[in-house]
This record gives sequence, structure tokens and C-alpha cells, in this order.
Amino acid sequence: MTEEIKLEKASKGLLIAAFAAVYIIWGSTYLGIKYAIETLPPALMAGLRFLTAGGILYAIASFKKEPAPTRIHWKNSIVIGFFLLIGGNGIVMWAQHYIDSSITALLITLEPIWIVILLWVFKNQKPSPVIIIGMIIGIAGMVMLTDPMSVTGIQNIDIRGILGVTISTLCWAIGSLFALSAPLPKSAFRSTGMQMLTAGVMFLVIGTAIGEWKFVDIQNFSTESIIAFLYLVFVGSIIGYTAYTFLLKHAHPNHVSTYAYVNPVIAVYLGWAIADEKISGQTIIASVLLIGAVVLITTFFKKQ
Repeated sequence: MTEEIKLEKASKGLLIAAFAAVYIIWGSTYLGIKYAIETLPPALMAGLRFLTAGGILYAIASFKKEPAPTRIHWKNSIVIGFFLLIGGNGIVMWAQHYIDSSITALLITLEPIWIVILLWVFKNQKPSPVIIIGMIIGIAGMVMLTDPMSVTGIQNIDIRGILGVTISTLCWAIGSLFALSAPLPKSAFRSTGMQMLTAGVMFLVIGTAIGEWKFVDIQNFSTESIIAFLYLVFVGSIIGYTAYTFLLKHAHPNHVSTYAYVNPVIAVYLGWAIADEKISGQTIIASVLLIGAVVLITTFFKKQ
């Protein structure tokens, strides 16, 4: 028997604004991460990013006198922060040491496929034949994009980056579905702030454990990395992630996941225009397959 997903109501204007923020802002964060980790220690940078953004959001919720979180709220925030930010964002950040930001964004389109698989396995929402075709097309696109033996594709794609992004999309799907039903504060500011604060602490622990403090030298931090860090904090985290948290409570996960076929377009263009990342004919064909697969999946997924 199919389990019904309960969603809270929201105005059309807020939903449009939230979708626009997730579509556009998150498409630019891949390039932001690329520049930030050029001279900033990745885990410590992420820890400071999320502690700063999370602290600001939590303070806003407190200023608005939103209800205080309960113990179960904190427990769920730790789980969500781990899967979305440590597993999802953290692994993507690591993977971008090995692959371009545009390729990373294209591989992120695998996330809706994981959503379909997880809903099928754990919530008995069986995909239609069209969805299965979409999944096959998506896998074909990934194979074409990451085939290192092709004479027409990109030759320097590192398998470590490919595996990393693939695992990150699974983590993101798990965290998103868990957040859908987990008890959390009703305030998007409070909920998002808690998830970022817990993830920020975890990132600092990871950075300390792997010895990143010895690489902290302010004189070596480039202007580009600092600007990218500030962009990730105030635009990517505070605005973008808050919008995503809002959507998880007010829109079906298959609709929310449509950001995956808008973000790559933004990311590929920015990577080409700003970072001089190469776009081959095979990359274009693979991107059409991947994005087309996500359109099929999110459009034809059987509603409850």
C-alpha cells in the first residue's frame, strides 16, 4: 500500500520564489566551491561556512521568537545535516578536486533517480514504464559522460570524482526523504540553522582529524577564494538552502528534485564562461540524455 506524503500549504508566490532560488543559486555554487577550495582547507572552510550561516539563521529565528527546538528536533537535524551537508555537499566538494564543476553538476542529475529508487523500495511507490525508461536514459548519459576511453569526450575525468559525486547524490536523496517526514521546527530559519550548525561542527571535527589546521595561512588565501566563501555563506547557504528546506515541507520531492536539470545548465555555462572549462560534443550529448532523463522522471512519476 502506498504511503501518503503530507505537505504543508504555501502561497504560489513563495513557492515560485523558492524554486527560483534553488534553481539559479545552486547552479552557481559548484563554481563557488571550485574557487573556494583552491586556497582554503575544504573541511574547515565548510565548517566555518555552515557555522556562520547556521548561526545567522538560528539567531533570526530566536529574534522572531520562534518556538525553541526539542531534543528530537536536534537529533533529526544531526541526521539531516550529516546526509545533506556532510555526505552530499562535503563529498561533492572533495570530488571537485578531481573533476570540473560543470561535470559535477551534470552528475548531480543522478539524484532524482535515487529518489525514485528509494521511494520504490521503502515506500512502495512503483515507477511506471516511462520512469524506468527515464532511468535507463539517465544511466546511459552518465556512462557517455564518464567514459574515459572515448576519443571524443573529455580525457581527464578522474574516477574518484565520479564515484564521489555518485555517492553524494545518494546521500542527498536519503537526507531529503528523511527530512520530509522527520519532526522538525516549523520555522525554516530554525530548522535550516540547526542542520547547518550541526554539520558545521562535524566538518570542523573532520578537518581537525585530517590535519587541515596546518594548512591555515591567511596570507596564502586568494581573493577569489575569500569572495567565493562569502558567496557560499550568504547566498548559497542562507538563501539557497533555506529555500530548499522550505520546499521539502511544501512540495512533493519529485517536484523539488527538478532543480537537478536546471542547475547543470547554469553550472556548465558558468564553468565555460568564467573558469574556461571545456565542453566537448560528447559532454553536450550526455547532458541532453541526463537532463532529459530527469525531465521524464519528474514529469511522469506516479502521484500518490
